[in-house]
Amino acid sequence: MSNRPEPLVVARDLVKAHGRTPALRGAGLDLGAGEIVAVTGPSGSGKSTLLHCLAGIASPDEGSVTYAGERVDTLPERRLSELRRTEFGVVFQFGQLIPELTALDNVALPLMLAGTARGAAQERAADWLERFGAGEQRGLRPGELSGGQAQRVALARALVTGPRVVLADEPTGALDSLASEQVMAALVRTARETGAAVLVVTHDAQVAAYADREVRLQDGVTQDGVTAGLEVHA
Repeated sequence: MSNRPEPLVVARDLVKAHGRTPALRGAGLDLGAGEIVAVTGPSGSGKSTLLHCLAGIASPDEGSVTYAGERVDTLPERRLSELRRTEFGVVFQFGQLIPELTALDNVALPLMLAGTARGAAQERAADWLERFGAGEQRGLRPGELSGGQAQRVALARALVTGPRVVLADEPTGALDSLASEQVMAALVRTARETGAAVLVVTHDAQVAAYADREVRLQDGVTQDGVTAGLEVHA
């Protein structure tokens, strides 16, 4: 597969357990710049744990994660927080928006935390809300948004800093089929425009169809037992 981009994120031989319950048993993954990869598998197969290890939210018990040649799994929390503010955009299944803030301020927050003045941050946030078709909801708080609207706001927040990597954990899991299609189409379009590497964890075949490549995870390993721990479908 010589036409694949050079890896930006590389995970190798990841092992992770939650208490006595194994989640990953040697998983591996390459994610290239500008590439959209879907990680699929049944519930409990380790998909979310893999994403959390890639994002530095969880530390693997064994194995390694590198981003642009830098070891993520051994970084101090301060550096990990910096990466998640600037280089990584993370989207969770239920958005995890701050309930007290408007949609506009939720999206502007990562910019302000990075030192951008409030006015400039809000201007940029408004632009990203428009890109995701949520401009009219800018003044609403999360409790006033539908599920699809909240996910559009969450995606705008993840992308507003111009991250090189977007990690989305079941971003359409709580949405109906129409809202799922709209959210995925907006994510793919934006990824193509910005050149971001995108990894989407999903159990939905229709969502996986938006990806360039599908990686299947079963019980923390590949079904055929490949050392990398993942089965790749071109």
